[in-house]
Amino acid sequence: MATSASVSELRAAPSLLSYLSTANHHPRRRIHTAATTSQYPLSSSSSPKLVPLHSAASKSKSKSSIISFPPLRCRASNTITDVDDFAAQVQAGQHRLLKVPTSNIRNFCIIAHIDHGKSTLADKLLQVTGTVEKREMKDQFLDNMDLERERGITIKLQAARMRYVFQNEPYCLNLIDTPGHVDFSYEVSRSLAACEGALLVVDASQGVEAQTLANVYLALENNLEIIPVLNKIDLPGAEPDRVVKEIEEVVGLDCSNAILCSAKEGIGIRDILDSIVQRVPPPSDTMERPLRALIFDSYYDPYRGVIVYFRVIDGTIRKGDRIYFMASEKDYFADEVGVLSPNQLQVAELFAGEVGYLSASIRSVADARVGDTITHYGRRAEDSLPGYEEATPMVFCGLFPVEADQFPELRDALEKLQLNDAALKFEPETSSAMGFGFRCGFLGLLHMEIVQERLEREYNLSLITTAPSVVYRVNCVNGDIVECSNPSVLPEPGQRRSIEEPVVKIEMLTPKDYIGPLMELSQDRRGEFKEMKFITENRASLTYELPLAEMVGDFFDQLKSRSKGYASMEYTFLGYKESELIKLDIRINGDQVEPLATIVHKDKAYAVGRALTQKLKELIPRQMFKVPIQACIGAKVIASESLSAIRKDVLAKCYGGDISRKKKLLKKQAEGKKRMKAIGKVDVPQEAFMAVLKLEKEVL
Repeated sequence: MATSASVSELRAAPSLLSYLSTANHHPRRRIHTAATTSQYPLSSSSSPKLVPLHSAASKSKSKSSIISFPPLRCRASNTITDVDDFAAQVQAGQHRLLKVPTSNIRNFCIIAHIDHGKSTLADKLLQVTGTVEKREMKDQFLDNMDLERERGITIKLQAARMRYVFQNEPYCLNLIDTPGHVDFSYEVSRSLAACEGALLVVDASQGVEAQTLANVYLALENNLEIIPVLNKIDLPGAEPDRVVKEIEEVVGLDCSNAILCSAKEGIGIRDILDSIVQRVPPPSDTMERPLRALIFDSYYDPYRGVIVYFRVIDGTIRKGDRIYFMASEKDYFADEVGVLSPNQLQVAELFAGEVGYLSASIRSVADARVGDTITHYGRRAEDSLPGYEEATPMVFCGLFPVEADQFPELRDALEKLQLNDAALKFEPETSSAMGFGFRCGFLGLLHMEIVQERLEREYNLSLITTAPSVVYRVNCVNGDIVECSNPSVLPEPGQRRSIEEPVVKIEMLTPKDYIGPLMELSQDRRGEFKEMKFITENRASLTYELPLAEMVGDFFDQLKSRSKGYASMEYTFLGYKESELIKLDIRINGDQVEPLATIVHKDKAYAVGRALTQKLKELIPRQMFKVPIQACIGAKVIASESLSAIRKDVLAKCYGGDISRKKKLLKKQAEGKKRMKAIGKVDVPQEAFMAVLKLEKEVL
């Protein structure tokens, strides 16, 4: 019969007692001390053996005394029977700041399509390695903004340093999180450049999606070791075999050693950690070279200034060093250097291969741009790291406050947002319809939605957004090239020789049943067919060249609608292409209404003009005189509607008599209306502008 371990025996084991005293409050630990002589012998000369719970459970069900802590989930193959090994494994998360050799550092990121479980997997890795304690844990731990949690997307990337013990040797694992949307592809490319490996997470039920492919190609360009991971294998609709075959055929990766996991249930997490250690190559040991560090993100802290996230490529950086940003040509003193784990923890120095942050009282994010190279001011590197680009806005729209007196608040809010977001550009704009506002430039449609929502939420502003437009390039007769994002500043027809518009290459992945509707959609949007290929028996890839102006409206909504939600897309900017574009003006009562002007393709001008005039006829209130509403190209009217006048019945008192009396009264009324029309002004209500802007988003 089993007997309990006595207190005196436990006291005789100082190594165990010291371990238990430090481990008592650890959130994930359960240790068995069994006194069964046949299975778990206790000798007075040595400490009792400790085994994980699952190992003890796999033995016979004899009674044992259990010192109980919350459980640590382990694989059966990871059984640890040695006290020191087990203590090192469960306490690894507490020693994250301890240095390890460069050969034991692993820098990796997670790439996936939206909603394939990237954030959930990151949460589980933090939990299993003890980086975040259970009481602090929450879903989507690395997604800090409420907007990210609600939409289930990653907007601002994060980093986390983890410590993992593999075969009795500690390893430092640096996870660099990446945003998943195509708008932020430059930020993703800089994150990938800071890594040596990537986990390719694919949903075991949905398979390969468009953004999966785009991110894989970025990873391959950076020569990363890619580890395929099939997530959500616990779902009833999961088809791992089909998805493995799909990855091999579409991406060309060998999936013979792909890891099956469920981030939600914690299945296969240890396999992933082991694969990172075994398969991701360590960074190069280049500590002796001059400092070169790659910035992969930065944000503005109201108390400390800009906080820079970076990866040290060469050399060493210490607290107090004078540093130099090679692209912006600014220098600062590093007041604080530390690691992200995932909260900021200060350290004295960071050497080649490590990932961390620095604070140097930098006042603007523009001074520490993503992709820039940090070096020492005194001992500068000869050349900067490759790949740096300035963020270029692709989509523009006007932002106007609903209440005119909120204009100063809108300006302050945009300036504060720009501190955090160097890609956001804005300049003042005046509209006769909506008053004072700003013309803003964004990386894409998602970026535009996020900025608008943050302005409304964080700064309590009510905004009117005009229809999104793109930057056109106008070649003038005198040889000048004018970039124009607003129709009101387009040069006159006599001054321009041609207009060029931005063109994108769009790739759509769809089930074969929806190929027809998607091809029809692309052709309607002036798309030029390039390629169609079947990536599997039931899924096809469609490639089109499409004007960006046709895509910034409701293209994505239509794509999802026509494919019942199954299709996905990603696009890349190709350049500018000459096109037959014209400016479509709207005239109300002969006066040109500048805010309603649009730049459209010649073939679509009539349809857009007809839709706008009909909508305005419904929305503008009737006047005392007849109001013509016209859509014009230059002086030529292509679509027209008229708003009939409110007329008094001047013939009501003529119950009889000669017809000449009636004609005289009608003529007198017509002259009055004509005089009124000459001096009258039509006020277009703001609701009409809002409705027309909404219509432009749908029609254009």
